[in-house]
Amino acid sequence: MGKTSRIQDWAENERPRERLLEKGVSSLTNTELIAILLRNGTHEKNVKELARDLLAEHNNQLYELVRASLEKMTRIKGIGKAKAATLAAAFELGRRAQLPVVRPATITSAQEVAAMMIPKLKDLTYETCWVLFFDGGRRFLGKEQISSGGLNATLVDIRMVLKKALDKLSCELIIVHNHPSGNTKPGRQDRLLTKTLKEAAGIVDLYLIDHIVIGGNGYFSFAEEGLL
Repeated sequence: MGKTSRIQDWAENERPRERLLEKGVSSLTNTELIAILLRNGTHEKNVKELARDLLAEHNNQLYELVRASLEKMTRIKGIGKAKAATLAAAFELGRRAQLPVVRPATITSAQEVAAMMIPKLKDLTYETCWVLFFDGGRRFLGKEQISSGGLNATLVDIRMVLKKALDKLSCELIIVHNHPSGNTKPGRQDRLLTKTLKEAAGIVDLYLIDHIVIGGNGYFSFAEEGLL
């Protein structure tokens, strides 16, 4: 099979889409699944070869590919903005599918918070910080992203956190942020943020329940570690 051959010219048992329809999605390799999303190749490479190149650029690890930026994907010859956008959309749908369908009425542990937030944060390549709001009965009122930053830090405006909490008539709150490195150990700035926010919240009769650091599929809880 030449490099310039079209999928339509392949034997049916070699076409990724036809194989998916006949044998099911689980029968396809990672390369074949990516090839379906890419749809077509270039004059120099067929679509499966293009998919292999894309995986190889990310050490043949889907974990790395789903975290890749659009800019990095388009560095691969044959991957334009449209193909990169299609891949990014598919990866984002996969992440969203992992999120809880029903918003919990109450949250009683750091583990429950982690279960809610890990699917949303674990694949991000930059830091973000979220606040979860609760009423006096620990009933969950909702969550909101309050900052987004770089690879190693994100700036949190304490005044903005308190304002949003008061606007929502919240009495208690939990802050959650991620470490793109996968390391859950809090740094000096994380500890300082926790201390400052706890003190500031207390002034306006708000209670900081916890500060949770997400790293990969793990988490660190300031409350569980007795640091609050």
